[in-house]
Amino acid sequence: MGQEDLMSTAEDVADQFLRVTKQYLPHLARLCLISTFLEDGIRMWFQWNEQRDYIEATWNCGYFLATCFVLLNLIGQLGGCVLVLSRNFVQYACFGLFGIIALQTVAYSILWDLKFLMRNLALGGGLLLLLAESRSEGKSMFAGVPSMGESSPKQYMQLGGRVLLVLMFMTLLHFDSSFFSIVQNMVGTALIILVAIGFKTKLAALTLVVWLLAINVYFNAFWTIPAYKPMHDFLKYDFFQTTSVIGGLLLVVALGPGGVSMDEKKKEW
Repeated sequence: MGQEDLMSTAEDVADQFLRVTKQYLPHLARLCLISTFLEDGIRMWFQWNEQRDYIEATWNCGYFLATCFVLLNLIGQLGGCVLVLSRNFVQYACFGLFGIIALQTVAYSILWDLKFLMRNLALGGGLLLLLAESRSEGKSMFAGVPSMGESSPKQYMQLGGRVLLVLMFMTLLHFDSSFFSIVQNMVGTALIILVAIGFKTKLAALTLVVWLLAINVYFNAFWTIPAYKPMHDFLKYDFFQTTSVIGGLLLVVALGPGGVSMDEKKKEW
């Protein structure tokens, strides 16, 4: 079987998967996407004192402001998750969750940690895709009404979302000389480039979903670590952040790459 035949077979499998899961995939994508916010909001409740004391000690901001920070994170994240899952005021929920990401990036000094900063940006990319989906749903309510150029913001949001999503995979590349790492880096780099430029996007994104899911379950198995150990919380946070990026990729699979992509341009050739 030649390379073209293999690619054609893989695309057929991906198309068949999409046909079977078309009704459920967007719902699963949204659930995965908000999972890290849901987990972190619940964490704020159960670790209220620890989170407040950390912010108070780190920023020397006093008991009241530290409490306000934890409360804002709890309500903002859980409230945003409820709105996204219920499909009510999704755009406002997305902007609120963007604000939470920005706030945590500063408060937890993520700005100076390249790995976690790239993961937060990837999470923002997933929210951009969700925002694009909510725009298309909002416009479908006004079918038949002219909308000159109104699709452009959605297309650029999809482009930005795709580009930010692949930052997650930049943190997974291993720079050593082992054969497995070299192959993984080459395949991973090829796939993230395909998603970023929007070429054979659904197949590439679906492949990344499978790859990232396997890595997540293998490396971030927090359930195997006792809850009292710090590593448990670290792996749990990493697991749900990665799950959210999987949700963003599933949105790419479900919605396609958008107008600013090579897949879309091919239709004009």
